[in-house]
Amino acid sequence: MIYIGIDIAKYKHDCFIATETVNHQFSFENSQSRFKKLLGHFKPLIKQEMIIGFEATGHYGENLKSFLSLHGYSFMEVNPFLVKKFSEAHSLRKTKADKKDAKLISTYMKSVDYKAYHHQSYHISALKSLCRLRFKLISIRTKHYNMMTKVLDLIFPEFKPFMKEQGYSDTSLYILKHFKSPNKIAKMNDEHFDKLRKRSMGRFNYPKFVKLKALAKTTIGVTQDHQLFKLKTSIAYVEKLNQDIKETEKQITSLMNRYPTKIQTIKGIGIISAATIVSEYGDISLFSTPAEMLSYAGLDSTIKQSGTMSSTGKLVKRGSKYLRATLINICMMVMIYNPVFYDYYTKKKQEGKHHRVALVHLAKKLIRIIHHLETHHEDFDSSKLQ
Repeated sequence: MIYIGIDIAKYKHDCFIATETVNHQFSFENSQSRFKKLLGHFKPLIKQEMIIGFEATGHYGENLKSFLSLHGYSFMEVNPFLVKKFSEAHSLRKTKADKKDAKLISTYMKSVDYKAYHHQSYHISALKSLCRLRFKLISIRTKHYNMMTKVLDLIFPEFKPFMKEQGYSDTSLYILKHFKSPNKIAKMNDEHFDKLRKRSMGRFNYPKFVKLKALAKTTIGVTQDHQLFKLKTSIAYVEKLNQDIKETEKQITSLMNRYPTKIQTIKGIGIISAATIVSEYGDISLFSTPAEMLSYAGLDSTIKQSGTMSSTGKLVKRGSKYLRATLINICMMVMIYNPVFYDYYTKKKQEGKHHRVALVHLAKKLIRIIHHLETHHEDFDSSKLQ
């Protein structure tokens, strides 16, 4: 076999080719002409005997991966942490050099089962990028939500508790944008109510409208021009972010139609959550066991053993934070729609587990089920879990 290690960097990559008779090392820049030069080095080699590996290093390797896939080469992405531990196990010296890293990856590939990741094309990469973009947009929106709440705590502290919303609904944004201050909210008339009722699809009823006006009239808040400006600015950002999030979700949905998955057969998992799981894991068939999927998501626990003593600690948390957050969060919905999951959550709570810890256990169970559904191409059937 021919073992090829590539160390990915921003502007150039280092490559180490190890054959049975000779080792060859070189660098090539991150450009089309240099990528073609790489193919020149590969040309004399037998493609079926080539085992190509490189560390998963974010977006810097995306162009190279696409180029290799386009020309029919398979490759395997390896966890940088595992390569680091492999290096520490074979040497006490602390050295860090790109050329040495390429050789190290090549050597590491000899010690693991080669699971070629045929970059399921550009679309999986796009799906992953869009799902992560959505996470970031929501995070930015949350910051503006918090800023709005701080302003309202000063000018109209009764508003947020009265509306009873986690964020800010379209109705709340409309009120705060068009009426700005408590004084103007207190003077809203029946014509304004009719617009709010239609905008809220009937959820904002007349008693609620009257109560809000009364609260605005008797608020303990103090209206200040600079605070109103801050509120106006945040509302404008939130409205734009809402549009961007909606468009991003539309594109995610469109891409998901190209990837048949059994994940959505589990009630409580929507298309966006399923897209995040699919894009972060990639080809689930590459995971031999659910334990590997747990480790990839950073949901496995640390294990400490010494002599006859053994204990488990906190979560490793070395995997994808986007994947980990999605798996834990969707468990709230999954157990609402599936009695089997709720019973499992209740069991963990009765064992004295904290709510968050019980959710992690539920996420682990969910991963085991997802692995079975995807590798056996079966729809979810709760009766099989009884």
